[in-house]
Amino acid sequence: MNYQQTLDFLYRKLPMFTRVGASAFKKDLTNTILLCKALNNPQDKFKSIHVAGTNGKGSTSHMLASVLQSQGYKTGLYTSPHLKDFRERIRINGKMMSKTEVVSFVKDQQKLIEKTEPSFFEVTVAMAFDHFAKHEVDVAVIEVGLGGRLDSTNIITPQISVITNISLDHMNMLGNTLTEIAGEKAGIIKKNIPVVIGETQEESARVFINKAKTIAAPIVFADSVLFAKDFKIRNNKLSLSVYQEGEIKYKNLQSDLTGVYQHKNILTVLETLAVLNERTEIKTDHESIYKGISQVKKQTGLQGRWQTLAKNPLVICDTGHNEAGITEVIKNISQTPYQNLHIVFGMVKDKDISKVLSLMPKNAAYYFCKPDLERGLAADELKEQAATFNLIGNSYASVAEAKENAIQSADPKDLVFIGGSTFVVAEAI
Repeated sequence: MNYQQTLDFLYRKLPMFTRVGASAFKKDLTNTILLCKALNNPQDKFKSIHVAGTNGKGSTSHMLASVLQSQGYKTGLYTSPHLKDFRERIRINGKMMSKTEVVSFVKDQQKLIEKTEPSFFEVTVAMAFDHFAKHEVDVAVIEVGLGGRLDSTNIITPQISVITNISLDHMNMLGNTLTEIAGEKAGIIKKNIPVVIGETQEESARVFINKAKTIAAPIVFADSVLFAKDFKIRNNKLSLSVYQEGEIKYKNLQSDLTGVYQHKNILTVLETLAVLNERTEIKTDHESIYKGISQVKKQTGLQGRWQTLAKNPLVICDTGHNEAGITEVIKNISQTPYQNLHIVFGMVKDKDISKVLSLMPKNAAYYFCKPDLERGLAADELKEQAATFNLIGNSYASVAEAKENAIQSADPKDLVFIGGSTFVVAEAI
């Protein structure tokens, strides 16, 4: 098989969450354990950092990897889903796994894959762990795919566990309340392994504290230790200063991730690095922190986080897709100067569509579209539901057509925002 045939085999043969939804989610770790045992347990051959959370875990993972890279560590990074290229999921020092290595892995493991019948995600996790072990990375940042307790990544014993925040998402698999969802995310907390929680939230904090106490895991809430202020956007970078106990710790820290919500992720990253410095052999200095946080996109290839695609008119996309994520997107829109607002919008069927639509701005022209996958919500159906919230616009046959019409309809000083789903953003990029 060549590379494209290999991808076709993976996509066709294996249940894939992005395509079919909940039916692809395996509620135990058996397959991942079997696959990794056959590979001689590669996950035990490198140090790791485990990152979970409803929103922000992708940005946090990429930031951590960028800082570690800046410090000189050979750094693996596993994230999901990919936007354009499957190999975005598996990187070392920002470089994607080669097509040849993807083909070789699947060829070598094809019989095992056909015998085990794992999910697409389970195979991808095993592939990442094998890749990182073969290339002898110093440390790998491993982003949880879904939940935590039963996620395929949860066979690692990390140096530190990180949970960014909790909000309502994937309720059909993780639970209907923040407390239930927090219980699933808390599944990555390990005995005697430190854990950093990014945001203190009333409903979830007690779940994390109790779990950590039960298994003697040192726990800290980043936003109870660090405080950020003096936010500015200049030269397409977010600038802020970070304080601890009233004393300035990082002055004019800059990030190439300009979403106003990124300050929460930055505090999570800084506290994670502080705990690693204090409790492990993974050390980072101020110089690497400043460089790493300022060059996340350049060093790791991160896309889709309040990303500018064009100017005159300004075209921006963001992968926020649940209640909490859309809330942050709307804050960004409100802080962006524009004359008229155009929104290219699509969703998948298994989200809380009504809740998301209730948050969207009414003073915008909408261009409804369906992301090109089975889970995608039909554009006409989305348009009908949106109309009940006084969100008015037309439906289009594809994301590309919706984007093109929005840009053609916009004046140079207008804002075109593209989002609603990670998959809409992927197609727009």
